[in-house]
Amino acid sequence: MVPEAEFTSYYGKPILNPPVWEARDIAGYFFLGGLAGGSSLLAAGADLTGRAELSRGAKAGACAAITLSLAALVHDLGRPVRFFNMMRVFKVTSPMSVGSWLLGGYAPAAGVAAAAAFTGRLPRLGAVATGGAALLGPAVAAYTATLISDTAVPAWHDGYREMPFVFTGSAAMAAGGLGLLVAPDESGPARNLALLGQITEMAAFERMTRRIGMVAEPYRTDRGGVYIRVGQVLGALGTTGAALCGTPAVPAGRARRIVAAVSGAALMGASVATRWGVFHAGMASARDPRYTVVPQRARLNQRATAKVESVPSPSRQAPVMPPD
Repeated sequence: MVPEAEFTSYYGKPILNPPVWEARDIAGYFFLGGLAGGSSLLAAGADLTGRAELSRGAKAGACAAITLSLAALVHDLGRPVRFFNMMRVFKVTSPMSVGSWLLGGYAPAAGVAAAAAFTGRLPRLGAVATGGAALLGPAVAAYTATLISDTAVPAWHDGYREMPFVFTGSAAMAAGGLGLLVAPDESGPARNLALLGQITEMAAFERMTRRIGMVAEPYRTDRGGVYIRVGQVLGALGTTGAALCGTPAVPAGRARRIVAAVSGAALMGASVATRWGVFHAGMASARDPRYTVVPQRARLNQRATAKVESVPSPSRQAPVMPPD
């Protein structure tokens, strides 16, 4: 009997060169961009419903988050001019090109909206900027998922269908948490956004990990798995507290503000943990050649089997009768 073969790679070397990104810069860039995009959407809703405190807090959070996000991106690039070089062309098929132009349009809009809200000047311009930031915000929150899914990193690439929903759900959860922190007395829309984000992220992540099979192992093990589990626990605690804030179970006043603040911090922490977990899981899958080769072989075998099954079997010929 021939023993069952075990997977090995050439001299044990990885097949892919893992990205040279640092977690502090790129995972932080993912989180801050999502927080900014979700907060702009929340700010626009607060303006429409007359919640001034929530609107100012969300606009300030969006402006601060996108500024820090750009700083993290530029720090990773090494030189600021490299960011502007990415905007020399606009290529629809390139997530990096589309994302650069999204940031170039979104960041000024978020800054103008925040400035108008706090100074009280140019309200019409502020309203236009708020609308523009809210329009671009979901794309800013989701495009980084498309960016990493467009790489060869197995845990990112194979999850390309669900990853944008994971990121947008995480962004909504973070923005809802910020709203609970800055405006606990006007936190109705923030609570709803956080609950929607938690459900979206949880459902999309569960579907993704089930669909990609063994490539999802890094999301359950090592550093990536630890961050993901921490994010799930914090998300559950945060959404539970947020839901209770809207019920008589938590009395109005100081108690409700404390519960809202703790819930908001937990929700933002959950979003941070999710982004760090996705980052480290992807790095782990790039370092281990199993996650590159084994799924490729499985796909080749499936194609070969399907090709054989699609070939029609030769039909039997009718016997030739001898002439009379």
